[in-house]
Amino acid sequence: MWQAMEKIPMTRAGFATLDSELRDLKSQERPAIIRAIAEAREHGDLSENAEYHAAREKQSFIEGRIREIESIIARAEVIDPVMLSGSIKFGATVTIVDEDTEETHTYKIVGEVEASIEQGLLNIKSPLARALIGKDAGDSVEVVTPRGAKSYEVVSIEYR
Repeated sequence: MWQAMEKIPMTRAGFATLDSELRDLKSQERPAIIRAIAEAREHGDLSENAEYHAAREKQSFIEGRIREIESIIARAEVIDPVMLSGSIKFGATVTIVDEDTEETHTYKIVGEVEASIEQGLLNIKSPLARALIGKDAGDSVEVVTPRGAKSYEVVSIEYR
C-alpha cells in the first residue's frame, strides 16, 4: 500500500542551507571526485591503488548525500516564522530562564534536519521543544532530562 511521504518542516534559512549544499556537491564536489578517480586510474593497478579506493569511497559518500538532500528537499515544508504569532509553535524564537539556576537561554524551534543546539537551533522533536509548544510568555514548563526534571519559565516569544 502506498503512503504519502511525511513532510519535513523547516525554516527558509534551513532550506537555503540545504539547497546551497546540494548545488556545491553537484557543481564542485562531484566533478572534483570524478577527476580524482580518473587520475588515480592512470596510476595503473587498481587493486593496490589507495588513492583510487579512497576516491571511490568519497564518491559513494557524495552521491549518498546528494540523494539524501534531494529527498529532504522534495518533502520540505518551508514555514516562514515571520507570518506566525501567538503561543509557541514551529519557527518561534523562545527565551527561557532556568528556574533553578536563573540561566537564560534563547532557542529557535526548527526542523530536525537543521537543528544545532550549539547555534541555538532546537529540534522540534526534542523534549524541551515538545514541552514548549503551545505555551505563552510567563508560562512554566517542566522537562524531564537525563539529569532529572528541569523547570523553565518562558520569558519571551518572537517570530522573526
